Amino acid sequence: MSLSRGVAEADALVDSFGRHARKLRMSVTDRCNFRCNFCMPQHPTWMESQELLSFDEMTRIARILARLGVTNIRLSGGEPLMRREVEKLVGMLVRVPGIRAVSMTTNGAILKEKASALKENGLHCVTLSLHSLKAERYHEITGTRGVFSKVMEGLDEARRVGFERVKVNCVVTRGCNEDEIGDFARLAHDAEVSVRFIEYMPFDGSKVWDPEKVVSGEEILGKVGELYPLVPLEREHGATARHYKFSDDSDGEVGVITSMTRPFCSDCDRVRLKADGKVVPCLFSVEEFDIKPLLRGGAGDSELAAFLRKSFLLKSEGVEKMLEQHVELKHVRPMYTIGG
Repeated sequence: MSLSRGVAEADALVDSFGRHARKLRMSVTDRCNFRCNFCMPQHPTWMESQELLSFDEMTRIARILARLGVTNIRLSGGEPLMRREVEKLVGMLVRVPGIRAVSMTTNGAILKEKASALKENGLHCVTLSLHSLKAERYHEITGTRGVFSKVMEGLDEARRVGFERVKVNCVVTRGCNEDEIGDFARLAHDAEVSVRFIEYMPFDGSKVWDPEKVVSGEEILGKVGELYPLVPLEREHGATARHYKFSDDSDGEVGVITSMTRPFCSDCDRVRLKADGKVVPCLFSVEEFDIKPLLRGGAGDSELAAFLRKSFLLKSEGVEKMLEQHVELKHVRPMYTIGG
């Protein structure tokens, strides 16, 4: 596939398998006001404030990556809305030449208060992490009390202010919430939002990962199909989800992110940046490359670009190859440190 915006091959961010980076997943903080049981260890260790990249530093990296072919940025955490004045960062990033869209994944607890400011600063899409539609179960999963109604109000507000897209992400875990697949399908259909079901992955913050908890994308689609006939949509290059529309006049969608049963590593086009400046080329790899010493040591843009190229070149082939080789999957890193 040709590079976007006419970026020359020699200037692109390319790994050793010929995959080009076009999307940046940028964590802005590891802090979170939730304690989700598939994400957070019992006693998390937080980054010190001085370890976090500043908005100017994040924007500088985004500007360099845009020159290397990156066009889309998704902000995450931890919980990104816990980063003070994060809407200002949104405004800075949308003005970077070559960046086409800036989106955000949030738990939604304070989205109602922030939605308008995010929209005004140019946020294109908001994705709400929502793993149960039952208040009591929601609080058990997230380790919160009395938050569920605020999250649902945040979803309503996101729809009201008019983001280009509003999505809902649901991690489906066997023995926890697989009985709610139909309820989430109804939400997608009736509220006309995009609900994406995510297979349980080894990022729960513990040392033991249980593959028996995985509910496959095919099983999920089967349960949705019992309620609504689905029409498959063409998968975009590098997309994490396979999307389906409803066969009636609803504008809602459902999608499945099959990281474990049907990985999509062969055309993965993502690179990740942790809040402390660690570059993570592959979500399933333990390898991280710290750009912060260069960033704060006076390095020029060309030196930073060279570091990013070298780091991305070392991107692993991915979980798909690990599964083919029957490599035992173990805990990689807590999800709260990288945001997915």
